[in-house]
Amino acid sequence: MEQQSTDGKVLDSIERAKLGIKVFAMSFDEAEEVIDEYVSEGGYDPASVDLFKDQLATQRFIQHKGAELVSTGGEIIKLVVGALAKNMSKAAAPAEEEDREY
Repeated sequence: MEQQSTDGKVLDSIERAKLGIKVFAMSFDEAEEVIDEYVSEGGYDPASVDLFKDQLATQRFIQHKGAELVSTGGEIIKLVVGALAKNMSKAAAPAEEEDREY
């Protein structure tokens, strides 16, 4: 495997984890500012910083789509339960009327 040459030190997994915890609840723009501030004095390889930012953006995208999926799933369940309840009440109503006739 060929070694890539870098222009600086690479963000290692511990640094990425620390940064990830710092920026967890921030918007992407705020997180990007914190990351840029962190790496500004450290002489980090721009490619490794960009990779980390891309990973963060991908994580945010997945979280957003996951939230949409949960919301859509909730709406589907709500519609199905509502339809079942409506059909069950219609099915129970004629049986009650038949019992009253006798």
